[in-house]
Amino acid sequence: MQVRRAVENDSARIASLLYDSFVEYKSLYTPEAFAATTPPQDQIRARLNEGPMWVAVKNKTIVGTASAVLKSEGLYVRSMAVLPTARGQGLGRLLLKAVEDYASARSCRRLFLSTTPFLCSAIRLYEHFGFERSEEGPHHLFGTPLITMVKALEASG
Repeated sequence: MQVRRAVENDSARIASLLYDSFVEYKSLYTPEAFAATTPPQDQIRARLNEGPMWVAVKNKTIVGTASAVLKSEGLYVRSMAVLPTARGQGLGRLLLKAVEDYASARSCRRLFLSTTPFLCSAIRLYEHFGFERSEEGPHHLFGTPLITMVKALEASG
């Protein structure tokens, strides 16, 4: 298993992976929120210009992904997913470590993300990695409830 930075040629596989990772929860999202959670290849390609994106690779196959956007309040983690068939193997932790290493190298003071309350295993992963629930918004994505989670990072230097 390895985690590497995504490249443009990965965009179709990442789009497919996001869909495959969230389709089991599709009925819990509004149609607009599900579409935003599972963006198509062209949006994934555009996101490569907005911030770093990583892929987890096992046996030469992309089985996980995460991306981030630098914001004034910290590094925003988005589109994190691991295929159902690859869950429970530590890939989520490896992806989060890559994101945190990137944030620390840029002296970010915190990581933050939004997730849905029905993604219980993802929430457990985030909590295990040091994220805590926050009252900050957003509180919904096109009518689908969200919770925000934050992890404070050690000041470097």
